[in-house]
Amino acid sequence: MKTFSLAFGIRQRAHACGTIAIDKEHCERNMNDYGWDKSLNIKTMGRNDMNEDYNHFAYEPTAYSVLLRLAERGYITKDNTLIDYGCGKGRVSFFLSHRTGCRAVGVEYDGDLIDIAVRNLRDFRGERGRISFAHSDAEHFTLPLSADRFYFFNPFSLKILYPVLERIYASYCEDPRQMYLFFYYPSEEYISHIMREDRLMFVDEVETADLFPGEDVRERIMVFEVAM
Repeated sequence: MKTFSLAFGIRQRAHACGTIAIDKEHCERNMNDYGWDKSLNIKTMGRNDMNEDYNHFAYEPTAYSVLLRLAERGYITKDNTLIDYGCGKGRVSFFLSHRTGCRAVGVEYDGDLIDIAVRNLRDFRGERGRISFAHSDAEHFTLPLSADRFYFFNPFSLKILYPVLERIYASYCEDPRQMYLFFYYPSEEYISHIMREDRLMFVDEVETADLFPGEDVRERIMVFEVAM
C-alpha cells in the first residue's frame, strides 16, 4: 500500500509539473511586449527618432513575438555570440540571450539609447554576464572572434551596411566558422543588395506576418549564411 501511494504521488507531481510547463509556454506565447519587459525587468518600449538621419534610422524595437519565433527555429544556441546592430535599448540582446543562452553584444551609435541599454542591463532579471553593449558606429565596430550570429532590423542605410558586411567577411576569413545573418522586416533596398551578394547564401525565411493584423509582405526574417 505504501509503494502504491508513493508511485501515485510521483505521478501526481509529474503531472503537475507538466501542467505548469504547458501553462508557462502558453503564457509566454500570449504575453505582450509590455508583459515581457516587465518579466525581464527592462524598459524597451517606444519608438525613438530623436537622432535619426539619412544613414541612421529610428529605433523601433522588434516585437517579442517575432524574437520568440526566431529563438524557436534553433539557429541560435548557448554556444553562439549574437551581434545586434542598432540595438537601441537592448531588447533583442536581452531576450535572445535569456531565451537561448547565447552571448549577445548590442552595438548602438546613439549615446542616449546606449545609456538606456546599460541601465536595463543593471536591472535585467537574467544572466547579465553574457550581455554587453558597445557605443560605436556599426561600420567601425571590431567584431569579437566569437561573433557568429548577426541581427539587423533596418538599423542603417546601405552606405553603412556595406562596410559592416565587409567586417563580417574579414572576421570569417580570419577564423572560418558558421555565420548566420538575420534580416528582419527587410526593405526592398536591403533585399536587392543582399540577394546579389555572392558571399551570402540564402538559407531560410521565417514567416512572421501571421503575428500581426493585415498582410504585410515585409513581415519576415530572412536568414543568410556566409559562404566563402
